[in-house]
Amino acid sequence: MRLYIKNMVCDRCIKVVKEELGKIDISLKHIELGEVDTESELNEAKISEVKHILETNGFELLDDKRATLVENIRTLIIEEVQYLKGHKAASLNFSDYLSQKTGYEYSYLSNLFSSETGQTIEQYIIAQKVEKVKEWLSYNELSLSEMAWRLSYSSAAHLSNQFKKVTGMTPGEFKKTNTLPRKTLDRVGETKI
Repeated sequence: MRLYIKNMVCDRCIKVVKEELGKIDISLKHIELGEVDTESELNEAKISEVKHILETNGFELLDDKRATLVENIRTLIIEEVQYLKGHKAASLNFSDYLSQKTGYEYSYLSNLFSSETGQTIEQYIIAQKVEKVKEWLSYNELSLSEMAWRLSYSSAAHLSNQFKKVTGMTPGEFKKTNTLPRKTLDRVGETKI
């Protein structure tokens, strides 16, 4: 049985979900960001137990197809931006990549994402990229040019302009003051900063 889980955004989330489901005797065939395949079908009582244990740990079991698709879009973006998985070819734009991975036309995905989240897919991608830049700036390991290249920006100036538009400060100002709080990945894109 396949379960779709909201807010599974990192490897630690996978570990927590796996451990917690193991505690309630659910054997897994496969687990990845946003989804779990169980060895057997779950009855209503077991599903209720799963919902409760997931909610206790900050996750949510999705049963609505629209919400599941939106979460899948988020997961695909997080994997490419935050974890630099490299599943998306550099020559492929995000709209084509998301269409290929989900099997839906991008116009449908775009409208669905906007209606469910209140922001466009592009705004969400930018918010994820800005959060990644904040992380890299905090660690002071990469130049702005290297960051721009890794995140597929045309130039460091383009990255810097987008960073300032979203945060209100340049990457250099952020680096000096480090006053903008970083967000957990499940909260990225919820507000302007």
